[in-house]
Amino acid sequence: MKPIKLIVLALCFFVANALQAQVSVSVNISPPAWGPVGVTNVTYYYLPDVEAFYDVPSAMFIFVENGVWVHRSLLPPRYRGYDLYKGYKVTMNDYRGNTPNELFKAYKSKYAKGYHGPAQKTNGVRPQKGNTKATTPHQAQPKSAVQHNNKPQQKGASNGNKGGGSGKGGGKGKK
Repeated sequence: MKPIKLIVLALCFFVANALQAQVSVSVNISPPAWGPVGVTNVTYYYLPDVEAFYDVPSAMFIFVENGVWVHRSLLPPRYRGYDLYKGYKVTMNDYRGNTPNELFKAYKSKYAKGYHGPAQKTNGVRPQKGNTKATTPHQAQPKSAVQHNNKPQQKGASNGNKGGGSGKGGGKGKK
């Protein structure tokens, strides 16, 4: 009788662990900051201006390089200056496969280079020069709101300078 209880207990323990593992697995696929607002359940975008696809889950661009379709984390050098925030993105809502390039001819003829459909807002704000991190709209601050010491400067208040002079010189200088 004891071995049966041990087997049942071990089986219960195994099932509990398996259920916990299934419950704790979650996949967070978020669109890029330059992706269009309101598009949450899409796997691929087609980018007409660069004749490429973007794979949202893997964060990879799919384009032709030397006659072969490749997956890369960056667009090719010829599109180094391309602005993903301003460029039009075609959401491939109806495609469920793993090789969107099979539809390239159809997408290229329907959405030629320079195609711009209805205006698109992006999920984030384009990073400024020297800033490599994009922000979402609620994180962005206007330049007038940025302060270096996080305290508003009051008119006539000291800025931390210990001198009480007018700032017009008059110092003796080094001797």
